[in-house]
Amino acid sequence: MSNLTRWDPFREMMSFRSAIDRLFDETVFNRQPDFEGQISWSPALDVAETGDEYLVKASLPGIEPDDLEITYSNNVLTIKGEMQSEREVEDQRYHLRERRSGSFSRSLSLPSIVDADHIQASYTAGVLTLHLPKVEEAKPRRIQVRSAESPRMIEGQSRDIKNKN
Repeated sequence: MSNLTRWDPFREMMSFRSAIDRLFDETVFNRQPDFEGQISWSPALDVAETGDEYLVKASLPGIEPDDLEITYSNNVLTIKGEMQSEREVEDQRYHLRERRSGSFSRSLSLPSIVDADHIQASYTAGVLTLHLPKVEEAKPRRIQVRSAESPRMIEGQSRDIKNKN
């Protein structure tokens, strides 16, 4: 006599999740040295867009602004740098060493053209902030809609929700 097992989709999802967890444990968090013997890493980025510009923030604690190289070419922004490791003191024995060091490079493609001559960069409290203004052709434009029956525009009013009680 054979036993029937009821199909449970959640059991399959959990086995898939554990496979993905193992993949990340083996590759992302076990960083291997590159060909020069240094461990490479990537900084965390936030990228936001307004009507006029892109705003990029990168978390780079402990890095001097002079050690950063920022380039923009062919709609690709690249941030490169290196965090120097501290020298090991021979009379100390480390119990835990998690602070990262080594070189990094992070590139991202932007969806529209940026005015490269007016890019601004600032570095405060370990956060690199880049303001990348869009060129005039990439900025959104208001399009007027006219009806065939009347030459008037369709207009709307916005309400201030914060002040409405």
